[in-house]
Amino acid sequence: MRGLWLAAGMLFLGLGLLGVVLPVLPTTPFLLLAAACFARSSPRLHGWLLSHPMFGPPIRNWEENGAISRPAKRLAAGSMVAVFALSAGLGLSWKVLLAQAALMGLGAAFVLSRPDGPRD
Repeated sequence: MRGLWLAAGMLFLGLGLLGVVLPVLPTTPFLLLAAACFARSSPRLHGWLLSHPMFGPPIRNWEENGAISRPAKRLAAGSMVAVFALSAGLGLSWKVLLAQAALMGLGAAFVLSRPDGPRD
């Protein structure tokens, strides 16, 4: 079972790293999934992710507090608005726009409802 968790962690890590350079692919959710998989399969890789200077702080914030920083929330919400505006500007059908709005609305509601940081 450990091997499956490790393979899943590597897949999610790869997708997260692709998300750093591809604006339509989210980075943080994939890195959170990778961290969860590595926690079950490789303490060394889990520790590496948590201590990474760029990726570690948001992962630790999530693992320890279930929190998403305010700047990350703004970036997520702004990205959703920009993607929806682009989709509308490209003339996608109203059915696609409706589905997109519903799914992004659910995603935005989840992200914006999380705490900003450590609980006191």
